[in-house]
Amino acid sequence: MRTFQFANLLRPHILTLSPYSSARDEYTGKEGVFLDANENPLGSALRASTTSPGQYNRYPDPYQSAIKERLAPIKGVRPGQIFLGNGSDEPIDLLIRATCTPGQTDSILILPPTYGMYEVSATINDVRLIKVPLTPDFHLDVEAVIAAIEPTTKIIWLCSPNNPSGNQLDSGAIRQVIEAATHAVVVVDEAYIDFAQGPSWTTELDRYPNLIVLQTFSKAWGLAALRLGMCFASEEIVRVLNKIKPPYNISAPTQALGLEALDNVAQKDAMVAEILAERAVLVEQLRPLSIVEQVYPTDANFVLVRFTDAKAIFEYLINKQVIVRDRSKVMLCAGCLRISVGTRPENEVLLAHLQQYANSARLSVNADALTH
Repeated sequence: MRTFQFANLLRPHILTLSPYSSARDEYTGKEGVFLDANENPLGSALRASTTSPGQYNRYPDPYQSAIKERLAPIKGVRPGQIFLGNGSDEPIDLLIRATCTPGQTDSILILPPTYGMYEVSATINDVRLIKVPLTPDFHLDVEAVIAAIEPTTKIIWLCSPNNPSGNQLDSGAIRQVIEAATHAVVVVDEAYIDFAQGPSWTTELDRYPNLIVLQTFSKAWGLAALRLGMCFASEEIVRVLNKIKPPYNISAPTQALGLEALDNVAQKDAMVAEILAERAVLVEQLRPLSIVEQVYPTDANFVLVRFTDAKAIFEYLINKQVIVRDRSKVMLCAGCLRISVGTRPENEVLLAHLQQYANSARLSVNADALTH
């Protein structure tokens, strides 16, 4: 594994690609008379306010150095091991484009049910998919995964905690896949890691050069609207991603607000604790409902629930303006709805409507029995 070279996975033209050189690549200083980037020297068409305090007429730092310096000690990695993207979706797409030649034998391996963007990005890039389903209880079938890896498989995607099932994949099973994939990268998507127990796989980056870890500011940090994703990998992999990304992929407002959030780790931790407490209450109150067949174990900020009639219940909730996610057509998720953990009042509204539906269903059954 220590002989793994990411360069061996790259499409040949990526190796020789001359990346776009932006004005901020040529001069990284903060002071001076800036006449190099064809910016508006007079300022912005914005009034200074609490939501727009800065001047946005200058291009932002293309490599988000300030965020990476602040983020690195929080995550226990080096700044050079961090790539920041427009959500996690950007590194997902970039990794596929860097390694897989469209329409050829190259492939990526996914474990459905899982996050849908792996397949969408592969399809957009005309890259072949290998699908190895999780087990019925949403765990990793190590032998099946390893057997499915082909010589031309470039990326293996593991989502842990998994979306939509919510559970963490077994760490021993993940390690077996990483060690078996001697010629592929293994991406562990940890979008929901803050709600789970145990360490992040970022602690293993120096041990496994073929390991990539994705995280996000969208969930625990509460910054979904900013579209700021984190990718942790070897310096070699990060250099390639920086080489092929758009020049200024993270806006100045997003960088500024991301930095502000990193000064409030305690607030993020407090929100996580509150969500976990509400999750426990929600799960406890869902289980006794007559319309609930199964509440799956969860390590995320949502819970997957199998209902007696998921489609009807989903439509009923929609009519009550309670919006959950219908996952009943997803592999292994027949009859399932995915429910995000809300605030206490939001969860109480959900539970009240589910109880009302259960009561009406019971009355309907009793009425049918009487007519017969």
